[in-house]
Amino acid sequence: MSSESEEQQLSKKAAKKEAAKLEKMRRRQEAAALASAASSLSVEEEDSYSSNYGDVTLPELKSCSKPDAGNWSIAISSMDWTRVGALTEELKEKEVLIRGRVHTTRPVSKNMAFVVVRERGFTVQCLVATHEAGVSRQMVKFVAALNRESIIDAIGMVSVPGNPIKGTTQQVEIHVRKLYCVNKAMPTLPINVEDAARSDAEIEAALQAGDKLPRVNQDTRLNFRVLDIRTPANQGIFRIQCQVGTIFRQFLLSEGFVEIHTPKLIAGSSEGGSAVFKLDYKGQPACLAQSPQLHKQMAICGDFGRVFEVGPVFRAEDSYTHRHLCEFTGLDVEMEIKKHYSEVMDIVDRLFVTMFDSLNEKCRMELEAVGKQYPFEPLKYKPKTLRLTFEEGVQMLKDAGVEVDPLGDLNTEAERKLGQLVLEKYDTEFYILHRYPLAVRPFYTMPCYDNALYSNSFDVFIRGEEIISGAQRVHVPEFLAERAQACGIDVNTISTYVDSFRYGVPPHGGFGVGLERVVMLFCALGNIRKTSLYPRDPQRIAP
Repeated sequence: MSSESEEQQLSKKAAKKEAAKLEKMRRRQEAAALASAASSLSVEEEDSYSSNYGDVTLPELKSCSKPDAGNWSIAISSMDWTRVGALTEELKEKEVLIRGRVHTTRPVSKNMAFVVVRERGFTVQCLVATHEAGVSRQMVKFVAALNRESIIDAIGMVSVPGNPIKGTTQQVEIHVRKLYCVNKAMPTLPINVEDAARSDAEIEAALQAGDKLPRVNQDTRLNFRVLDIRTPANQGIFRIQCQVGTIFRQFLLSEGFVEIHTPKLIAGSSEGGSAVFKLDYKGQPACLAQSPQLHKQMAICGDFGRVFEVGPVFRAEDSYTHRHLCEFTGLDVEMEIKKHYSEVMDIVDRLFVTMFDSLNEKCRMELEAVGKQYPFEPLKYKPKTLRLTFEEGVQMLKDAGVEVDPLGDLNTEAERKLGQLVLEKYDTEFYILHRYPLAVRPFYTMPCYDNALYSNSFDVFIRGEEIISGAQRVHVPEFLAERAQACGIDVNTISTYVDSFRYGVPPHGGFGVGLERVVMLFCALGNIRKTSLYPRDPQRIAP
């Protein structure tokens, strides 16, 4: 490169840097001018429109039914509420009453201020100006001084601006004539929702332009979770999670399943091993249930035929990974098997394909909100779910140069590699791997009829990560006790469970899946703490 070219390149970089610096200075000067305008609004003249704004009084907030309890009560008494998300052009020139949070305020002058109101992820711009009937300078000042995240009620006329509104979800504007603060937020918040809602791409783009935007790290988000979950992405995540639970219930009920509720205080381990939360139960040793496994099987013994449960699951493992929690919501299924354990896999197949189809159809806005902050590619899955045996999976790994124990479990790295290989070969990110080695499965797993080293069990994977474990269960009591002892479990602690099979029980099987993990992997979020409302891991038990 010639010296002249180098000088031109350096000159361009310097000019770009100087432009970014000037833009930053301009923003600061503009913010200072706006703040000055807000603080200097006159309060000298008597306000004849004082009833049109202000703080809602405590008596009114006590659900006082008197129509003349206060200005706010009188103003809203004869009006219906309109959701911010429902504010569209069809409501042009209609008067509406909305409630939401103060997302941002922008004083323009003594006579005009803007306030963006947010409700459940939707935002609308509101104009408060003295040229509107009933609006005074004092009201403009009141609005300009509102703290972010305060709850307000606003009454005004819906208008459709000539140009698109940037920065709000709704493309209409409300010309406010009355506005009341229902509840004040602190002047300075631990985190700003606007900061918490930014994507990494936005932050990086700002850095490239010479500006630095706050980055809210995960621990800070979780410490102030009540603020963090107000972001559009989080509103989307937990509405998607709600839909997952709804589809789970609706599908299984349509298939003849019965919802049950099993105890979470039990006398012994439900999964084997030592990863249990132990506690004193009226002088007796007890623990929190690691799963509803034993009791949902006992429900099959009780002739329910097909059962499911949605409830908390507790694991005392010291797992500090992106996909483990000490408490999560379990989606559990147990069902009678007529002939073959593939009947359980058939339910898994149809349940989750139905779930994915429904999420893509009914949660488009929520998925878009999540993707805006956490970009991801839609999940690839087939109408009929791919099934591979464990041996076939091991062979695929070996062919790719990955050596794994043919009778051991797959580690995280091997699971991800297999997921990559399956995607390349079969064009799907959702598949079932079955006939696992018996040695890596719980004591109640039925061995294969043709090879005692393997079992009638399966795992299900999304994007290269295990999401479901299932199997046919051992329902012969003598064999069950033998398996428990072989796995180091004191049979006396599960005697009621083993005895329940002595009264006659059909062959059966089932599976369990973590609700939070389903949402995490469907949306490719990378960390299960993003899909747990208030996560509980080895280091966190608050808020």
